[in-house]
Amino acid sequence: MKTHFPSMILTVAAYVATLFFLLALTIHESSAAPYYEGKTITIVRGGTPGGTGERQARTVVPFLKKYIPGNPGIVVLHMPGAGGRKAANYVYHTRRKDTTLAAIGGGLAVGPILGLPGVNYDLNKLNYLGSTESGTPYLFYTRKEVGLDSLDKLRAAPVVKVGAQTVGHPIYYSARIIAYILDLKNQKYVTGYSGREMDLAVLRGEIDGRTNNATTLLRRNPEWVERGMINVHVTITVPKGRFHPRFKDVPTVDSFAKTDMDHKLLSMFRALMYPRWPFFLAPGAPKESVSILKEAFRKTFQDPEFMKYFKKMMGTEASPLNAEEVEQAIAAIPRDPEVLALFKALAGPGPLPSR
Repeated sequence: MKTHFPSMILTVAAYVATLFFLLALTIHESSAAPYYEGKTITIVRGGTPGGTGERQARTVVPFLKKYIPGNPGIVVLHMPGAGGRKAANYVYHTRRKDTTLAAIGGGLAVGPILGLPGVNYDLNKLNYLGSTESGTPYLFYTRKEVGLDSLDKLRAAPVVKVGAQTVGHPIYYSARIIAYILDLKNQKYVTGYSGREMDLAVLRGEIDGRTNNATTLLRRNPEWVERGMINVHVTITVPKGRFHPRFKDVPTVDSFAKTDMDHKLLSMFRALMYPRWPFFLAPGAPKESVSILKEAFRKTFQDPEFMKYFKKMMGTEASPLNAEEVEQAIAAIPRDPEVLALFKALAGPGPLPSR
């Protein structure tokens, strides 16, 4: 039998070369720097400095640094405007798709679903990473000196000046939804404030009241509640039935709802506010970066130290959603045309719709 030594030599050589190639590839992959090493991640916050939204964003920063391999730098950039829509547009179209995150707040879904002006992003194309909270109770209150300590007095007042950041902001349309369901026809809406400026406007008597979420009220102005400086009239719980312990005896706006449309309207509000502080990357972000950041948020929310830190920062328990839960919550928002039309009218600048 004739042996083909040259062929055998070539086969062995090829085998050895393949082994060396695989070994080199393994060494290269094991020694490659982590994806985010030496990079800086920017969290674009859709609001002004010093508010609840900034604190929400900052609660995750030390834990993301812990759980993102490579220990990247992380900075928070404030971009107020249009209830978060300006920041959402910016991140959606950024060229730095792997290092620019958005932290928008409850206004993220409102703009595109209601077709509000200035929306230049598609909810269905965002790479959701998670949300630090799933809903929060909203309160409507007035300054004690105004003397509106009952619903009858609230309805009988000639005019009630209500503050908000902008038309279309959750603080704005939550007040309008309450006014609609309570049939308050005497509200005048004064916009153009930041959250803290609105607090000062209440104290100075520039406005009579506002809506706010319970967490922010108790964190920034606990004395207002402790000293009875405000009259808290109603609450909208998000999700339904999730009262803040301090305001468990405040009437819920649901108790004033009279029609099926009223209840659908409140369900829409709750659905929009449920993914309360969502974070996302732009469409087209590298799959590796999306995977790394989703995992970092997942580990953050599972970390007991995050829960402690969040309570220290916010004064309440965290109720986080992972990336898939945010995506499901956005997809589950009702799209009933009749309800959308009413909600859009309440989120807009015109007079309250008639009941």
